[in-house]
Amino acid sequence: MKRVRLSKEEKEIEARMDAYVPVKGSEYQAIAQAVAARRKDAVLNIRINRQDLENIKLKARKLGVKYQSFVAEILHKVAQL
Repeated sequence: MKRVRLSKEEKEIEARMDAYVPVKGSEYQAIAQAVAARRKDAVLNIRINRQDLENIKLKARKLGVKYQSFVAEILHKVAQL
């Protein structure tokens, strides 16, 4: 059988797979509920100030997230208050 050479990135992924620990029971249920709560199933169209949008995009870029996700997270936090 021919041996396959893995790239550095592939070797790192393989090493992390060895450390994988599956979750069970109540921990799994908690994760499943958190994922379901974040499901986006509605559309919102709003008009905002151009400069506010640019500032939001800048902050999202600094955090390394898409600005729509950033806005959705902000709205989620405010809705939970």
